[in-house]
Amino acid sequence: MAYLTRDGVRLYYEDHGKGPTILLSHGYSATSQMWQGQIEAFKDRYRIIVWDMRGHGESDYPNDPGLYSKQHTVADMAAVLDECGLESAIIGGHSLGGYSTLAFHQVHAARCEVLMLFGCGPGFKKDEARLKWNETAERRAERLESEGLSVFGDRLEVLSAKHRDASGLAHAARGMLAHDNSEVIFSLPDIDKPTLVLVGADDTPFIGASDYMEAKIAGSHKVVVPNAGHAVNIDNPERFEAEMGAFLERMAS
Repeated sequence: MAYLTRDGVRLYYEDHGKGPTILLSHGYSATSQMWQGQIEAFKDRYRIIVWDMRGHGESDYPNDPGLYSKQHTVADMAAVLDECGLESAIIGGHSLGGYSTLAFHQVHAARCEVLMLFGCGPGFKKDEARLKWNETAERRAERLESEGLSVFGDRLEVLSAKHRDASGLAHAARGMLAHDNSEVIFSLPDIDKPTLVLVGADDTPFIGASDYMEAKIAGSHKVVVPNAGHAVNIDNPERFEAEMGAFLERMAS
């Protein structure tokens, strides 16, 4: 357990194990704690770094809404690598963390050895679809402001999360969950890194997005994990870890 500070915002991270390094980013409203099963499964042969996004978990919750954005998330990921003395790593993430992985590659392709995209999408090409997504994010922010953390119910990846209050998550919904443009989705054909696209068989909203990413990222490998929904690494950890491990072993051979 450790902290770094970037531009006045303190970010929490954990650094486990030894070996080729994997940086894992959690989804919106989850925290680094969602990866505890994978830390235990892989730390004997990989260095696993997990972190809490700003507005989440043990990291700071800045009051300024302007301090929450895709650009800030990408810069935070780079800062974690810098703090850990790394020029590059295997970069992976779930949901918002997967989208952020794609955004990170767009800016820092040379720092990405391999990409792993779990239960996520690449954004939207059409303005109307992006507007609809952003309206949902705004409603989420408004509910957080009026009802607090109770809005999340019993989602598995969120049950492990401990947030101090809902203020950071409301800002993150507007600035990080919402999309400001279509740059990420149009960057998919530029990806030339080995890429794993993995989705739960019951994660209906992201099945189509996973198919799209597989089609647009040359040489990518898609896996559909049975008996799993959005929290694919928690719903079926044995299959998730088997598929992730097999993919990484192929990349190393």
